[in-house]
Amino acid sequence: MIAAPKPLLARDAVVDSARLGRLAIASLHAELACAPKPGLVTPFDSGSHDDMDAGTFLRSLFALRHYFTAVARAGAAGAPFTVLRDHGIAAEAAMLAATAGINTHRGAIFSLGLLVAAAAERRRVHGHAVPGAQVCLAVQQWKDALIAAPLDPHSPGQRARARHGVCGVREQAAAGYPVLRELALPALRHALDSGLPRDAALCQTLMQLVAQVDDLNLLHRGGSEGLRWAQQQAATFLSAGGAFAPDWRVRLQSIGNAFVRRRLSPGGSADLLACAWFLLQQEGA
Repeated sequence: MIAAPKPLLARDAVVDSARLGRLAIASLHAELACAPKPGLVTPFDSGSHDDMDAGTFLRSLFALRHYFTAVARAGAAGAPFTVLRDHGIAAEAAMLAATAGINTHRGAIFSLGLLVAAAAERRRVHGHAVPGAQVCLAVQQWKDALIAAPLDPHSPGQRARARHGVCGVREQAAAGYPVLRELALPALRHALDSGLPRDAALCQTLMQLVAQVDDLNLLHRGGSEGLRWAQQQAATFLSAGGAFAPDWRVRLQSIGNAFVRRRLSPGGSADLLACAWFLLQQEGA
């Protein structure tokens, strides 16, 4: 006789892995759709990138659509970091196959993947969604494994990290993403609570990140001088009112043109922006 399936526990019911997966993809799409963004790919231009455009990003997102659901299921099941890492490695391979070898979302596969897994794990424990800051802190449960995991010393980000002696996303994750808890999430909440529409709030938050984060992509492309210049441009934009000023789009487009001339692109900040949007959205989902 076949045993009847066990009744679904209330806490199991709240971990909708597919829903979390869709929110992750939607957050990456929101970051792509946001414009203007200095040096970054938008639906209207390729920024400082000669090898990718919005179509490349959309092909990548389609290839990643199952990854975030799978990593949410793993998080809800209490899987160890090695399982999450295996999902991430497979996702990166799918991304590269879809984009003909172009890295569109490697940073998001890592950081957003961890946050999706942590959000699912927290829902399983508490029986409901938790604030974004708690999701960030929950990533620390994998701290030891994160620090011990091997790195690719030949990747542009790791070369920049070693050359300039700055922390990378692994250190951010092990610390529970303080840049998201203390900077990106508060900035995004403030912008939205103050009445800014989504795109303006995202641009405002992005420039807060560019102004304060040691973005490895900026360091890779422009060195310490390029990073400092980009940070100064963002700080000047913010001091003049940022996205709260009536002419913010014109000013940000002008800054973007200057980024393109210098071939600078704050890709690390863009990844963090997508993570912040996901963290905010998952609170009400």
